[in-house]
Amino acid sequence: MLLSRRRFLPFAASWWFRILLLGGMALCAPWAHSDAEPMEPLPVALPDRHPPVAPSGGYVGAQSCAECHQMEYRHWRDSQHAKAMQPATEQTVLGDFNDAPFTYADITSTFFRRDGKFMVRTDGPDGNLQDYEIAYTFGVYPLQQYLIGFPDGRYQALGIAWDSRPKEQGGQLWFHLYPDQNLTHKDPLHWTGLQQNWNYMCAECHSTNLRKNYDPKLNHFNTIWSEINVSCEACHGPSAAHLAWARKEGDWQKLNSTKGLAIALDERRGLRFQLRELAMQGLNLATATLNPQLGVLLNSQQATSGPPSGMPRSPGRELDLCARCHSRRGQFWGDYVFGKPLPDTHRLALLTPDLYYPDGQMKDEVFNHGSFLQSKMFTKGVSCGDCHEPHSGKLRAAGNQVCAQCHLAAKYESPRHHFHPTGSTGADCVACHAPATTYMVVDPRHDHSFRIPRPDLTVKLNVPNACNRCHQDQSARWAVEQVQRWYGQPLPGHQRFAEALHAGHTEAAGARELLRALLKDPNQPNIARASGAALLGERLDPAGFETLRSLLTDPDPLLRSAAARGLEALPPELKAQHLLPLLDDPVRQVRIDAARVLAAAPKEPLTEKQREAIQRGVDEYIAAEMTNADRPESYLNIGLVYSDQGRLDRAEAAYRAALDLQPTFTQAVVNLADLYRAQGRDSEGEKILRQALVRDPHNATANHALGLLLIRQKRLPEAMAVLGEAAKLDSDNPRYGYVYAVALNGTGQGEAAIRTLETVLAKHPNDRDTLMALVAFQRNAGHLDMARDYARRLAILEPDNPEARALLRQVGVKTP
Repeated sequence: MLLSRRRFLPFAASWWFRILLLGGMALCAPWAHSDAEPMEPLPVALPDRHPPVAPSGGYVGAQSCAECHQMEYRHWRDSQHAKAMQPATEQTVLGDFNDAPFTYADITSTFFRRDGKFMVRTDGPDGNLQDYEIAYTFGVYPLQQYLIGFPDGRYQALGIAWDSRPKEQGGQLWFHLYPDQNLTHKDPLHWTGLQQNWNYMCAECHSTNLRKNYDPKLNHFNTIWSEINVSCEACHGPSAAHLAWARKEGDWQKLNSTKGLAIALDERRGLRFQLRELAMQGLNLATATLNPQLGVLLNSQQATSGPPSGMPRSPGRELDLCARCHSRRGQFWGDYVFGKPLPDTHRLALLTPDLYYPDGQMKDEVFNHGSFLQSKMFTKGVSCGDCHEPHSGKLRAAGNQVCAQCHLAAKYESPRHHFHPTGSTGADCVACHAPATTYMVVDPRHDHSFRIPRPDLTVKLNVPNACNRCHQDQSARWAVEQVQRWYGQPLPGHQRFAEALHAGHTEAAGARELLRALLKDPNQPNIARASGAALLGERLDPAGFETLRSLLTDPDPLLRSAAARGLEALPPELKAQHLLPLLDDPVRQVRIDAARVLAAAPKEPLTEKQREAIQRGVDEYIAAEMTNADRPESYLNIGLVYSDQGRLDRAEAAYRAALDLQPTFTQAVVNLADLYRAQGRDSEGEKILRQALVRDPHNATANHALGLLLIRQKRLPEAMAVLGEAAKLDSDNPRYGYVYAVALNGTGQGEAAIRTLETVLAKHPNDRDTLMALVAFQRNAGHLDMARDYARRLAILEPDNPEARALLRQVGVKTP
């Protein structure tokens, strides 16, 4: 399937680091990069004064806060937020720069000092050794990375990092962040590549009031900030007005209602979780102690089914504020407004198979928020600050005591509950309910979905479980038996969507029914329901349409957005009928997603007002994409919109802009070639596809696209070679094998086509196209029994599909 019908959703080391599905400014001409801008004149001379300071914008700096908030300032000063990014100095650099060598991928890099500066001799963008100055440190524990500047305003994160853990824990040495991949300068994950660019990948979350300031005409960054680290105003917003109020300056009385604060983080004030069953347990309520910050009764039983007394169900402002950085998300709008919902400027990643297991456990690094949204704690009104002191970043209490703030220690910190020796690892709450996974080689992260261990799901769906993380010498079935022995038949826990998402990901029988049930269940996490909506939209049927339609007015913008995108397959008239109201949604992500789906709507049935509304939405979509004009994926998405609107000259300009940024970006090559096909310019399409294959002969996507082009030109022997190569290179994509098999069959090689399809089906047992082709090819070969078997398998997967029922009849199987 050509990429022209799908938006490319990239993330850093894989496609899913930062989603760029976005929106607005009209683009009248191809984007040009200045010929005068040198690509890599090295070594780079850095300015004497490191921190570029942004215009104030009401930002006054952390030192101003220290005048009144001394305790908070002291907590923050020693935090990792305060050390998130720092100029490279004797005080900040932790790594060994005493002519220390490190060898990786047959390249020996050397860390040394020169004229008081910290330097590294390592392979540059051409693969040759070059001397680079370290401009900034990035992070502090358990690892520290280093940033290197380039003349075009880029800063790149070196792939070699310093392990800052104590030596007895294996630290105090250099290591590579991709130890098993042997990256060279040709790989996008190489430190000089697009995927290691600080300005886009990292900067927003390590400095205060950061402005990326990318100029697409010059291909140049002028990234600036108010403070180099994550300071007070990164969370509290610009504080000049608050400072005026505190000092009683100017018209300070007018600020009394807000105290001049950009955002009021007061949702937790006065919070008291309800006590339950304490009297039945014979405990003395007078022994309960108070959390001085939040007023939460410690040693209390977990909250009842209702929200905390006197508080809203979810502390949205605090959660959205933390999620701006502590989540797997992509920024799509540059002007962040404190207090606005997260999806007004950032798109949260859903529970996709590359990031999460189907039960919602984290697979790749997802930075907590997407996990926490799945938790029962979130539904009960618990927030980040209940466990983490926000200024120091440390836990409010050590070990199990942080849980005992709400969960009764007498009940849960007991072998009668955890069945492990007191003081052992197995007796730690987080060992079972928030197990850790190590990322970046040395950085363990706890899963914040806070779930009941489910080894039974390991047996059924092959997801991990907390029991076997420790007991690696035992099987999952052993763990199931242990759990049953201890707890009888335990409750399944809060998260009950694993089977639905697994069925959706694998396109298993009954997937639609399971996904519809998930979407209709308000007791399940909305992030899981939104993920299900995306899957349901991939094979939309009337029942699925009705389910998705009901979510278009849901209070949660995550669900409204997912429902809008899930309805992309609707006929144009139904799209307009149901999605036009979302163009006026108060949340930007919902508006631009609706506009993206409506972009291809035919103009004739619409009123002038409706056409103008759609174009306004498309303009906002393109403006959102241009927030990341330094990324080729943004231009690809813009090109898709223009292509849908029939504005082919602009689509071509957008695809070419993507290739200017990254000539190896095959998705743009394929879409540009498909655009040329639509214009009768296949010779130009062939040229750019062959150029792509010269750069990367093992690219399955380019091979497949070239094969389709050659089929259209009746150049069958050439087509068969490249289609077969695509199927061999990427067996994870069943479409490549299916198309190759159809081509084989079309050239009289029916038996070879059947063998190819059977190979595809062995890896993708639920692929409908492969099954349909096998029914037809086996029938034509006279293998009626085999054809009937495949037809029955297809009918199980698609019981209501008229094509499947017709195939059954054709091979002599009666249908009800």
